[in-house]
Amino acid sequence: MRRVSAIIVAAGEGRRFGSVKQFALIKGKSVLDWSLEKFEAHEKVSEIILVLRDEREKEIYFSRYRKLTAVVRGGEKRQDSVIAAFSEVYPEKTDIVLVHDGVRPLVEKDVISRVIEATEKLGAAIPALPIEDTIKRVEGKKVSRTLERSKLRRIQTPQGFFYSILEEALNKARKDNFYGTDEASLVERIGKKVFIVRGDSRNIKITGQEDLRIAEALLED
Repeated sequence: MRRVSAIIVAAGEGRRFGSVKQFALIKGKSVLDWSLEKFEAHEKVSEIILVLRDEREKEIYFSRYRKLTAVVRGGEKRQDSVIAAFSEVYPEKTDIVLVHDGVRPLVEKDVISRVIEATEKLGAAIPALPIEDTIKRVEGKKVSRTLERSKLRRIQTPQGFFYSILEEALNKARKDNFYGTDEASLVERIGKKVFIVRGDSRNIKITGQEDLRIAEALLED
């Protein structure tokens, strides 16, 4: 069995949210703790590297999660945070690296498993959902084109990669001073194929206050 390391990114400032959203509570537990517990409980995840705004809080998390091996300070941008965490992953021990948004607290075991299994076979895999709405490209206030939604997907995390593939992608991006919207975009940029697996509509990203209420409703469902 391949060894899996999970990077949990939770270093955002929460400007749109109005506060640090990873520490907001859902049913008395922080968004981040909900996320960490899912990876702690997954039998195929060997270690967790956590990215925080302030790593001085690390002792709290080390006492809660036995799989946690490192806590690092986040960078200026999300990609900088991932690079900082990736430096704590050892290639001699790790085959697959997962990168997950700490503000996706409802990620289920099945999604994590699908990503790991596909990555084991294909080298790079991400969870995706079909787009149900009509999507239009807009320039200013004018519609320039209606996109073919059958070829479009909404992408979630965790995203999974062979260690060597993610290492090459991050190094290339850093060398070129290129910032992508996610790790998969960096992997695509070096010419590697990224495959999709079925995501989960419950695996929402907490971006606004209303998302907390949605998450609570989903937990009660």
